[in-house]
Amino acid sequence: ASTFKIALSLMGYDAGLLTDEQNPAIPYRDEYKSSQENGRRTIDPTIWMHESIVWYSQKLRQELGAARFRSYVNRFEYGNKDTSKDQEFPDALPHAIWINSSLKISPREQLVFLQKLLNGKLPVSDKSRLMTQNIMASFPLPDGWIAHGKTGSGSQQASDGSYNPERRFGWFVGWAEKDGRRVIFAHLIKDAQNIESPAGIRARDELLAELPNLLI
Repeated sequence: ASTFKIALSLMGYDAGLLTDEQNPAIPYRDEYKSSQENGRRTIDPTIWMHESIVWYSQKLRQELGAARFRSYVNRFEYGNKDTSKDQEFPDALPHAIWINSSLKISPREQLVFLQKLLNGKLPVSDKSRLMTQNIMASFPLPDGWIAHGKTGSGSQQASDGSYNPERRFGWFVGWAEKDGRRVIFAHLIKDAQNIESPAGIRARDELLAELPNLLI
């Protein structure tokens, strides 16, 4: 889901499509057909990451092109690396294969990916890594810790392959740091019943409430 924005950010900065925390600032166009009211305005990289704007992600994927996008996913060894549902549309934004589609990732794979990011082990420039960390949302915690993380929400998949919008899942992934110490986390929740509030926000709030008890 939208935790994939971390990977997209690395791709965008490495390819020169993103330049800094505020550029490019792209005005919204009706053809993007955004269902997110907060996304129907000019969006820059920081707003995109903090408010999880889908069309900006799709625009990045469009400008990357199919071949370069798939190459990054493979070189990142991101999740199951399955980009089989990815398509290139000449006159529209590409399908977001990281939302209820073929590209999937487990909590353990999230941790491995984030560890590579923070240790400079991904095949991208140092600027890409630093800019991506800079635009991540930050959350002050007790005792001087600061958490940096990204939410994600989606629908759970049934045994027949369909997605049930009334059974959501929510992510909050990232890391907490203090005085040179760093703890990486990946929190995933799966709803057993229909809950209207965004699952990613609930996952974030749950983990932020629990983190102070885990950071000894």
